[in-house]
Amino acid sequence: MIAHLKGVLTEKSAGCVVVDVRDVGYEVVIPFSTYYELGEVGDTVSLRIYTHVKEDAFQLYGFLTRKEKRLFTRLIQISGIGPKLGVTILSGMPVGEFVEAVTDGDVLKLNEIPGVGKKTAERLVLEMRDKVVELFPELEEATLDSGVGSLQVDVVSALVNLGYAKNTAERAVSRARKEGQMDSFEALLRQSLKKVRA
Repeated sequence: MIAHLKGVLTEKSAGCVVVDVRDVGYEVVIPFSTYYELGEVGDTVSLRIYTHVKEDAFQLYGFLTRKEKRLFTRLIQISGIGPKLGVTILSGMPVGEFVEAVTDGDVLKLNEIPGVGKKTAERLVLEMRDKVVELFPELEEATLDSGVGSLQVDVVSALVNLGYAKNTAERAVSRARKEGQMDSFEALLRQSLKKVRA
């Protein structure tokens, strides 16, 4: 099974890329979270790969981070959630926000993800609520205890209220967070506004 690909990005579109590895082009399905963080065509990229094999299909799913791949792999073990919906969930909500929604039992929040109905959202909470801390121990302090996840959600909400698209707001907040620890709403909002206007 292919577990990792490193090569030149030759094609890039929302949801799918082609990575050239020694003159062999691999078509890889990716979530929007990976798409937004990848470089441009011609850049060297490195993707963590999940290989999905069926009798009539062989499909590669790629992720920029270990957390994304870990969540995807766990999602598709749940009855009724296949790879396509797994990618949709990752595209619709950042991993940290998803973990927070599941641990809070926030079915309404999960229901906001396109393609996730109420029953699926309830199943996600039921199946994953006790497992997310084990899956993402590195998020426990940041997202579950310290309230950083909640702060990030609040800033995204503020940007959306200012008229920015949710995906744009989430990317801006994510980039702002990478630049340093910001514990106040005002500091994170200020830095996120700089990113969204850049």
